[in-house]
Amino acid sequence: MLPLTKHAIEQWLYYIFLVVLLFYVLNQVRKPTKWVGRFFVWMMNLTHSGVTDWGLKHVPIDEHFTILDVGCGGGRTIEKLAGRATKGIVCGVDYANGSVAASRAKNAQLIQAGRVEITQAPVSHLPFRENKFDLVTAVETQYYWPDLVKDMQEILRVLKPGGTLIVIAESYRKGAYNALQRPVMKLLKSSNLGVDEHRELFSKAGYTDIHIFEERARGWFCGVGKKPL
Repeated sequence: MLPLTKHAIEQWLYYIFLVVLLFYVLNQVRKPTKWVGRFFVWMMNLTHSGVTDWGLKHVPIDEHFTILDVGCGGGRTIEKLAGRATKGIVCGVDYANGSVAASRAKNAQLIQAGRVEITQAPVSHLPFRENKFDLVTAVETQYYWPDLVKDMQEILRVLKPGGTLIVIAESYRKGAYNALQRPVMKLLKSSNLGVDEHRELFSKAGYTDIHIFEERARGWFCGVGKKPL
């Protein structure tokens, strides 16, 4: 075996650096940290706004609703929900400390006014009593849940009878841009379900009155299900 030259060593170190950087960035997308992750949650607020507005059109939101946003990211969805549930309460949870910090900063005035609460917690163990929420939203987050059926059942636990879960996403199997998105989602170790699989997921978790909506041109998807009365 020929000895490595200085140039070859430098090339190997460069490629190792790129791989480490790639995995670091992917981890920040999946679970933003408090400081470096601020950029990524800012990007989430910017890029997820349109699909969020479209998805929320498919559920009624009363001004008195008690709402939970699971995987609250940068906090913009919480702000939107609080703008509609003006006499209610909006809670947010995220398992990443960077997302929690950004959401609290984004909604500082609403928190001070007692209209918003944001907690660090995983979807698998929501820190709320049973039958608390009228509506639970999950925007661009269900990809990362460790056990989709059990986690949706945990959401079912905290929903009021007749309450609604809406899952909003812009990446799903056979979506308009899935061919481009799927390699990235695979690197993120994320689920990649299709329309029928989402419908089956809602049903397995115990939801009824299930509806699936698509905005095919933009590759947007949302699923809606209710907790049985």
